[in-house]
Parts: sequence; C-alpha cells; structure tokens
Amino acid sequence: MKKILKITGILLMIFILFIVIEVVISYKCLTVKNYNIESDKIKENVKVVLVSDLHEGTFGENNKRLVSKIKECKPDLILFDGDMINEESKNLQTVITLVKRLKETAPVYYALGNHEIGYLDRKTSDLYGELKKAGAVVLEKNYEDIKVKNHTIRIGGLYEYAFAVDGQGKMSKKDMNSGLRDFLMDFEDTKAFKIMMSHRPDSFIFGQAADTWKIDLVVSGHAHGGQVILPGMGGLYGADQGWFPKYVDGIHHFRTVKNMIVTRGLGSDKEKLPRFNNIPEIVVINLKK
Repeated sequence: MKKILKITGILLMIFILFIVIEVVISYKCLTVKNYNIESDKIKENVKVVLVSDLHEGTFGENNKRLVSKIKECKPDLILFDGDMINEESKNLQTVITLVKRLKETAPVYYALGNHEIGYLDRKTSDLYGELKKAGAVVLEKNYEDIKVKNHTIRIGGLYEYAFAVDGQGKMSKKDMNSGLRDFLMDFEDTKAFKIMMSHRPDSFIFGQAADTWKIDLVVSGHAHGGQVILPGMGGLYGADQGWFPKYVDGIHHFRTVKNMIVTRGLGSDKEKLPRFNNIPEIVVINLKK
C-alpha cells in the first residue's frame, strides 16, 4: 500500500510539474505563425506582422525578445490588434515603448480592443494622443489608404459589431447605426486590397456580417486561442462564442470576407484559467500576387 501511495505521489508531482511548465511556456515563449494570401490586387509581395492581446505583458526587458522576433520577420506593416494594455493599466508605458522600438522597422497601426475601450472610459490618460506621439496610427471606425511598395492598401479599424439583425435574425443594414453602416459601405468601396483590424472575430462571424461586407482580410484576436488548448479538441472557451469555439485561431473564409485570420495573441489578463498549451503567437501574413 505504501509503495502504491509513493508511486501515486510521484506521478502527481510529475503531473503538477508538467502543468506548471506548460503554463510558463504559454506566457513566456514565442512562436511565429505564417499565412499566405494570394490576390490579384497585390502586385508585389507584402509582409504584414500581426500581434494582439499583449495585456501589458513582457518578453524580456522592454520586450526585447518580442521586438527582436518581429524585426526578424522583416515586415512591411505591423498591426497591433487590440488589448495590448489592460483596462486597469496605470499608464501606456509598455506599449508606448514597444511602438517606439518598432516604428523604424515598419509603419505601426493600432486598433482598439475591449481593454483599450475600458481604459478610455476610465479617462486614465490620452490614449490616442500618446500612441500617435509614439509613432502609431490608431484606427477606430476610420481607415487610411497607404502606399506599400507598388500599390495601395486600405487599412481600417473597427471594434463594434459589423451587423444588425431583423426580427427573423437576418442581416439588416437599415437597422444598423447609420454612422457604422456608412463607414463600412465607404470602407468597402475601393479597388485596393482591404484589411480590417477587428479585435473581436465576433464582430464579423455573427449576424452574417462576413457574408455581407466585401473585405479581403479581417484580422482579429480577443479569444486567446481559447485560453486552454486541449490536444485534439482545440481551444476551450471563446468569449461570445462559448465552449469549444471555432473562430479563435487560424484562417477562415466566408462569402464576402475572403479571409479572416485570428491570432491566439501574446498574453492574457486575469482569466479564471491560465493560458495552457498555448504558446504566445506572432502572426506573419504574406500577401502575394
């Protein structure tokens, strides 16, 4: 009996050690995930780096490892897709330092996540002004047409839901807030390649939004890959998507939103469960002719 208890105790210790190691890896290691997107709107290959959900985390002093990893990717554009801070952050110093260290590598575009919205509501500091001064372009319900190599790319930011539904649960543009509807209609009205930074994939996967708005690429984060990734089963929970969600990782295709890439992100706020089996992710999107 004592031998069985001893063996059980050893196995339990090994299991606990495994859990601890996996949690540490899921917060402190970095991986790079590549996606290729082909389009006849792209005349010369463009490399986009996407990061999201840093949650004021650090990878080395002043995020030295994160900066180095992004620079190694040699991006033409860098997208910060929300929740780079926490709602209760005392200041923006972590993300400001990150922007300053990356802006010479490539233009940095920043979209709001729910934590930036909360930070703004608390009136902690001038988020828009400080990020602009650091060198980032903040996009929320607006867009810019930018020259990248030999063509124009339209890049926008949208935190809100990109839909409204009628009494039968069908997409209804007329029931949408007019400012939001007009922004989306204006955004899609171009021959340029269109990228929408939308922190929550929920903004487009619900309400037939991804089958309504003509957008070449939507990039999202928010769900942290499901927070806990179970082998063979995927992410455990995804905010509005519930248990074992589909749209918390990878690339997805819809009728009019041609491509949606969802990153697992770089970190996590105070969740009920820690990130597990879920290595922080830098996404590289290769836009190809």
